[in-house]
Amino acid sequence: MSDIQLPERLEGVEPVRSIRTFASLTYQYTPGRAASRFLKEVERKRLVGQRCPVCKKVYVPPRGSCPTDGVATEEEVELGHTGTIVSFCVVNVPFMANLMEIPYVGALIQLDGSDIPIMHLIQEVPYDEVHMGMRVEAVWVPDGEISHTLESIKYFRPNGEPDAPYDSYKENA
Repeated sequence: MSDIQLPERLEGVEPVRSIRTFASLTYQYTPGRAASRFLKEVERKRLVGQRCPVCKKVYVPPRGSCPTDGVATEEEVELGHTGTIVSFCVVNVPFMANLMEIPYVGALIQLDGSDIPIMHLIQEVPYDEVHMGMRVEAVWVPDGEISHTLESIKYFRPNGEPDAPYDSYKENA
């Protein structure tokens, strides 16, 4: 940039490198038949998936079809409220309306009986003690606050079980 001649009034002025501005997105989500059923079951404190008739994988939340085999998934499978952390991220960056104390942990949790992990928060354990293979359980909001969203699960916490062996979750790690 040394060959660019700036007007005398701009000499010594730092160039603009970024601009911060407010952004907002408004959207409406229509879940479809399989996801609607899943969310209605969440409202009853039940977690359900659907099994593919070809590959036998259990998907949660269900989508109504297997993404690998392209066939309908109609067999419903009730899942437990426990699972295994297969991957995680320690979050150190605050964001607007963040109610979480920094740092906090977001994790992929493979629920017992499922083949695909879901993402959720990990609490009641120091962030630096969270690890792959950790066994966790869902902590639900109080009964009067339950709704048909995954926010009905406040977070997951360690349940005291021994770590899961790596071979049991390595496909999703």
